Amino acid sequence: MNNMDDSIRDTLDTILPMVPLRDVVVFPSTTTAILVGRQPSINAVERAIETDKILLVVTQRDPSDNEPGPGDLYLVGTIVRIGIFLRLPDGTLKIMLEGISRVRIDEYIEMDNYLGARVEPLDTIEVMTREVEAVSRKVEAQFEEYVKLNQRIPNEAMLSLQALEDRSTLADTVAAHLQVRNEIKQELLEAADLEERLLMMSSILLEELEMLRLEKNIDDKVTSQVTKNQKELFLHEKMRAIRSELGQGDEADMFEDLEKKIKRARMSKEAQKIVWKELDRLRMMSMMSPEATVVRNYIDTLVALPWKRRTKDNLDINDVKKKLDADHYGLEKVKERILEFLSVVKLAGNLKGPILCFVGPPGVGKTSLGRSIADATGRKFVRISLGGTRDEAEIRGHRRTYIGSMPGRIIQGIKKAGSRNPVFLLDEIDKLSSDFRGDPSSALLEVLDPEQNKHFSDNYLEVDFDVSEVMFITTANVIYSIPPALHDRMEIIRLPGYLLHEKIKIAQKFLLPKQLGQHGIRTDQLTISEATMRDIVRRYTRESGVRNLERELASICRKVAKKLASEEKSGKIRITKKNIESYLGIPKFTESEIDSKLAVGVATGLAWTEAGGEILNIEVTLMPGKGELILTGQLGDVMQESAKIAMSFARNKARMLKLENDIFSTIDVHVHVPEGAIPKDGPSAGIAIGTALISAFFDIPVQRDVAMTGELTLRGKVLPIGGINEKSVAALRAGVKTLLLPKGNEKHIKELPDEVKKKMKIVVVDTIDEVLRNALLKQLEWGVRHRNKIGGFFSDSQPKQAN
Repeated sequence: MNNMDDSIRDTLDTILPMVPLRDVVVFPSTTTAILVGRQPSINAVERAIETDKILLVVTQRDPSDNEPGPGDLYLVGTIVRIGIFLRLPDGTLKIMLEGISRVRIDEYIEMDNYLGARVEPLDTIEVMTREVEAVSRKVEAQFEEYVKLNQRIPNEAMLSLQALEDRSTLADTVAAHLQVRNEIKQELLEAADLEERLLMMSSILLEELEMLRLEKNIDDKVTSQVTKNQKELFLHEKMRAIRSELGQGDEADMFEDLEKKIKRARMSKEAQKIVWKELDRLRMMSMMSPEATVVRNYIDTLVALPWKRRTKDNLDINDVKKKLDADHYGLEKVKERILEFLSVVKLAGNLKGPILCFVGPPGVGKTSLGRSIADATGRKFVRISLGGTRDEAEIRGHRRTYIGSMPGRIIQGIKKAGSRNPVFLLDEIDKLSSDFRGDPSSALLEVLDPEQNKHFSDNYLEVDFDVSEVMFITTANVIYSIPPALHDRMEIIRLPGYLLHEKIKIAQKFLLPKQLGQHGIRTDQLTISEATMRDIVRRYTRESGVRNLERELASICRKVAKKLASEEKSGKIRITKKNIESYLGIPKFTESEIDSKLAVGVATGLAWTEAGGEILNIEVTLMPGKGELILTGQLGDVMQESAKIAMSFARNKARMLKLENDIFSTIDVHVHVPEGAIPKDGPSAGIAIGTALISAFFDIPVQRDVAMTGELTLRGKVLPIGGINEKSVAALRAGVKTLLLPKGNEKHIKELPDEVKKKMKIVVVDTIDEVLRNALLKQLEWGVRHRNKIGGFFSDSQPKQAN
């Protein structure tokens, strides 16, 4: 039902003048004052005053629209009666509106100079039930608390509410006082059902009360903190006055000391401007406040940086060469490249050029090379490990807005070095990670770019710092995990694994004297002959570097130290082949990694890992079945594809040589690569798998001292692969006599170590046929005749192993 008197109902048949409202929703039974300034709205008000003072007000959807049309207005408005009205000097009308009833707009009509509308009553449901009474009481209680918490609503609003008995009027009065968005008020105006309107209002009040309580708690905390800070400031000023009277000017001395440090620091003009400004801020603060600590730390960091301090470079190339030779055995090509780099620096007078990146397996001396360069050139040495770094702020620093913020590790390292031109080693750059906090490798792009690092920006400093004089050196185990943009800024220098004779020399010249010194043993108390050292390297270590070798020597020294300390032995202790097991236990490895016995279906491949080169023993066995190919040994997707390609080639080869029987539909082929717990992948084992398969199909053993590497195609071509240097060293270490390499890698043979080229026969191959001629003991035609003679694959007369 709609409580509308007859005089008002009669006006509904006419066109009512309409005023659009920008930022207010007028409810029935409420009084609202508005200002009318737009000319069409003024005309509509004047038309209403001339007639019966009845006016239609409708809220705009967009308050910023100065000329709203029918489509810009809501379809439910309020019929109001104009009470007091006043014309202001600027022509604006100030009018008091008394809300009468809700109406729905049927249509908007353009009049001569204003907008009118035809309306119909909005039938409301105002049945008084127990539920309505309960909700209205709850709304009244909520509104009372709302008024108490909201200081922008006068207390008279609650007093006017208490005098109301009509629940619909109460609901509209509360809605008019709510300080919420117009969209929410419009929903309350359009709610025809009284119970629904009250429930909506209760929900709105509940949300508003939660926000008001939260605001009050925050205000209370802020007020408490401000009071506490004022108290601290007062006490601090009082203490300062007392100290001044006693002649104890601690803070004055502190500021004087900071001023001296700032003048001595010789900062850039930009940094000086900021640091003096921060010092002035610090003077105005209480030294007990947390902000003062932040500012003081910032000033201390700026003055501690080596803005102009640098060490004098020693660029005597001969001295540097002697130092590198004294610290590192071998690595001739690497040392040569370092000397070339330093020669350019000496002649050009600056470091602009590519950043050096040492790439090689663990334990080959990448980090120690960086330290040797620093020692040889007379520069300070700084090393930071990037392994596992995920946060960009580790490189670029935290902004000072954060609690506990600090500069990035680049600035911290330079500060620690105390000079602006140290040798800066970025270790394990291939182990960088990234997550939601940013990508550290992207932050390093600026650091490692000679064109940009003159103006390196650290988030904490907020001023540019010149790092162009820093000699940056990076290290990595692999290249593929380094982002391309970062890789492009670096010159790669590869450090291959050490050969046997190099490891023996390193152990005798560097590792053993170092361990003797660390364990307090004199050189005349322990001797290890060259033959014994060779035995230790071959039987107790298997690595590209010398890290495990150093551990074994440390183990010997500990046991010798125990004997000397307990006086079990006196005089010189000799470690020989006969007593080595009493110090190191039983040997961990055999002399050779390859099996000396000839066997069918076994070939020796080569792999490259982060730890250097490795031997892969490919095993193939045939069994009765349905033509399936079984692959085991944790082979990756690429290696599985290589096995399938090798299988297809072997089947085609058997068909071309007219091997009798439809063999492949009656047998299963099992390919296994031992050490199944270790994942393996890559295409370079293709020819080794193909050779093992053909060996099994034709019952011809593979020569055991032959190793091979290369990718195999379906047409039998052998494609080039990577890691030749590391693989060749691993082959020599394993006792291989003949090494088969792809013809595409022939250009790399010149770069192989001299001992590899001297002790192994290196054969370049272009097709799998060339591989088979060099690897198999007999020709394939013999294998065809042999298979056909014995009548298949699983005859009792078939030899399982050839000796």
